[in-house]
Amino acid sequence: MKILHTSDWHLGQYFMGKSRKNEHRALITWLFECVEIRAIDVVIIAGDIFDTGSPPSYARELYNQLVLGLHQRGCQLVIVAGNHDSVSMLNESRSLLAELNTYVVSSAKPNEPNEHVVRLYRKGTTDAAALLCAIPYIRPRDIFQSEAGLDERSKQGLLAEQIKDFYHDVYQVAQQDAKELGGLPILGSGHLTTLGASISESVREIYVGTLESFPLDYFPAFSYLALGHIHRPQKVAGLDHVRYSGSPIPLSFDEVATNKNMVLVDYSSSHTAPEIQTIDVPLFQALFSVSGELDYVVKALKQEELNLDRSQDETMRLWAEVTLISDEYVSDLYRQLQMAIEGLDIDLLRVKRLLKTQAQSMPQGTKETLAELSVEQVFERCLNSAGIEEDGDKLTGLFKQHYQAMLTQQQELDDENL
Repeated sequence: MKILHTSDWHLGQYFMGKSRKNEHRALITWLFECVEIRAIDVVIIAGDIFDTGSPPSYARELYNQLVLGLHQRGCQLVIVAGNHDSVSMLNESRSLLAELNTYVVSSAKPNEPNEHVVRLYRKGTTDAAALLCAIPYIRPRDIFQSEAGLDERSKQGLLAEQIKDFYHDVYQVAQQDAKELGGLPILGSGHLTTLGASISESVREIYVGTLESFPLDYFPAFSYLALGHIHRPQKVAGLDHVRYSGSPIPLSFDEVATNKNMVLVDYSSSHTAPEIQTIDVPLFQALFSVSGELDYVVKALKQEELNLDRSQDETMRLWAEVTLISDEYVSDLYRQLQMAIEGLDIDLLRVKRLLKTQAQSMPQGTKETLAELSVEQVFERCLNSAGIEEDGDKLTGLFKQHYQAMLTQQQELDDENL
């Protein structure tokens, strides 16, 4: 059996005003070819299939094309919800998609662990070849049962234990099923941050209650753990069988230098130790980030535009992020840049200006704009600027708690309105 692990597609995303429709359409076409060439039996999408709870109509059309295309190729599809996905929207078509060999898990059900155990099949067979403990993004209201009188640290510990218990309850059901079916490998999924994961600027910080990251050793002994939410592909703690597949297309400029891929998990030779390899995903839209003085930036942009690969798309344009470094005050710096690249296939999506003295003296981590910071990072900057140190951790914990409560309330309202 061959299983392909991917996540964080974010269908419907607008990248600084630019639609990703063409990229996602090309991605789906590429995926269909990959499934055929590599004889993939199952595709697992570990969360954030959509970018918002109310995706545009074209994103839903692409979603339907994905489901139908894989069904026509005899490939099973499993989708678990992420923090960007709407539970009610995914549930709208859940029963219908089940008839098309697609299993959707939209929310955590601690009292029904059997609902999270999905049988995975080889193409053209009716005998299960593996089991998946399909765990989506866990919302606080789904699982967290707080106790009165607990401080922030104790609440985090209790929440982590409850998530751990949920995973193990589902795993126990899967173990029983695997035994009855003659011994099958058990995989797991998750859409959350684990300790030690490296994030990018496009990742929205998510917290289950006040839990920032989940300890790796709290997961059951899965044969393979398919994780989502982190957009950079990576092993967790150096373990080959615990991975974030990462997003299949770059979702921020700081992901440009990262190769995008999906993970192929092959049980053809062993039920206990699958062969694991990554499959590179082509770049469907050229992105470029450059910093320097005006002359250098213009030269770099022109060279990058000249090197555009238009073999698949003759209309390809370069999407660029520019940081202009100059100590001179130039009121029309942006206009000069636009004039210098006039007539070229370049779209300037973000232009920043930085003093040369700042570029030399400021730490790398401080070269940032408000748009690049998460809500939590803005709050931390406010605390630092106000000189609040003694109660900083307590205030940060309270802020995260209330912020998460606000997000949860907004998600519930969004779900009700869909």
